[in-house]
Amino acid sequence: MTYVVTEACVKCKYTDCVDVCPVDCFHEGPNFLVIDPEECIDCTLCVAECPVEAIFAEDDVPAGQEHFTALNAELAKKWPVIIERKEPLADADEWAKKTDKLSLLER
Repeated sequence: MTYVVTEACVKCKYTDCVDVCPVDCFHEGPNFLVIDPEECIDCTLCVAECPVEAIFAEDDVPAGQEHFTALNAELAKKWPVIIERKEPLADADEWAKKTDKLSLLER
């Protein structure tokens, strides 16, 4: 099983999760992070670190967000690995609790 970054991360991109990842499985896009399912070792460390609760075990992804599992796998192949914490996007707090953000994801 792998962990999946879901919609809550879009336009926030907090990187607290990156700091605790022992295998560098996070990849960074313009306004979203993804987890490479081939690198993730299911350690669960990232889950508690996400301030917007965007990371779920593959089997626990919320209803209606299951497509993020495939999206993480797809984008992890295209985006660079991120290995150090960065500042979140400037307006991350404003977007943190908003929903229906998939259309805002920048590829």
